[in-house]
Amino acid sequence: MWHGTEPLRSRCWLVQTKFRGNWDTGNRHRMRRHRNAMEQVNHALDYRPPYQWDAILAFLSARAIPGIESIESNTYGRAVALTGLDGKMHSGWIRVSHLSREQALNVEASASLQPVLPQVLARVRHLFDLDCDPVAVDEGLRVMNDLAPGLQVLGTRLPGCFDSFEMAVRAVLGQQITVSAARTLASRVVNQYGTPVQTGIAGLSHAFPAPERILSLDGDIESHLGPLGIIRTRARTILALARALAESEIDFGADAQPEQEIEKLLALPGIGPWTAQYIAMRAMAWPDAFLPTDYGVKKALTPRTPKQIVELANGWRPWRSYATINLWNSLH
Repeated sequence: MWHGTEPLRSRCWLVQTKFRGNWDTGNRHRMRRHRNAMEQVNHALDYRPPYQWDAILAFLSARAIPGIESIESNTYGRAVALTGLDGKMHSGWIRVSHLSREQALNVEASASLQPVLPQVLARVRHLFDLDCDPVAVDEGLRVMNDLAPGLQVLGTRLPGCFDSFEMAVRAVLGQQITVSAARTLASRVVNQYGTPVQTGIAGLSHAFPAPERILSLDGDIESHLGPLGIIRTRARTILALARALAESEIDFGADAQPEQEIEKLLALPGIGPWTAQYIAMRAMAWPDAFLPTDYGVKKALTPRTPKQIVELANGWRPWRSYATINLWNSLH
């Protein structure tokens, strides 16, 4: 979702470089097979300063799914598999780092992803909230500092997502359990049903399964997801989400109307207000989602009651998603 009117610039160049990941040099055949990974596209995506890079990276790090994502040396890495306009699947890796002097994020992408590079860059913009106007957010939330000095930090971003189905599934898995436990369940889904991706980088081996992959599973969905530790109700919710997305009954795209999509989500089995609002916040980049029953929100605003929290948060409109991130960040 666009938070401003001024278009941001991007810069692109192609480089050939020695691979800087954990590289297997002992096998010549393996080196030839990964030869394309040695050529990469670098693309700088500008943002409106300031940008709290360390904060968003810490948020993503705590939730990174092993196999799909990794955060090392102040850089975000991800395995990618996307279908291009040619109808073919293109897979590879990306790494995102901060260019503070240039006021931009640098996106390194394997050359194998060139046919889907526009998709990749659009998803990175969404994930790192690069269209945000931090001054507008700060003006709307500066009042939070009356609760605690430094609660609102200029430049805080709203973590989005790279894959909307992945984010929706993670929201379901995160119902009433810890972030760490949800991450463990998500990693099991990826290991069992994810799309293998050859990256040559340790820890980046799969992309999240597409909705169609979940729908292709024979028999009851709980017979597939149950052995991974996912309870029956959540397994059925994941199946319902997969079907709704595959049949375009729900839209998480840039033109979606979050309030309308939330109502559709609430009609699905096993999705309540917390899950719907979280999906709207991260998959749809809605700046005004709010989770008054969230454990972290309630802890940050102790001893207020849920009713008092809702009344307080009304003063943070239309930036309540950013306010939620502020509250979560205050607990660390």
